[in-house]
Amino acid sequence: MKKKTNYTKTPNDVMKAINSSLVINDFLPPPDKLITKEDNSKVTILLSKKSISFFKAQSKKSGVPYQSMIKKVLDLYADRFAHK
Repeated sequence: MKKKTNYTKTPNDVMKAINSSLVINDFLPPPDKLITKEDNSKVTILLSKKSISFFKAQSKKSGVPYQSMIKKVLDLYADRFAHK
């Protein structure tokens, strides 16, 4: 059986911080409310090998799918120029 840790020698500032802390009720939404469904359309598009290589390399570094990165760039571009 594991020995229980005893925190009797806690510094005063830490003890004061713990004693004055507040319990915050869970304010996060449930997982199904975190997922936003966008209205998407599938398309076939030809992109340069240079662009695909760039996004695939960035995908490996970040762990984000390269298709999602390309979609985000296009969405940002459309948002930027659609409102002018």
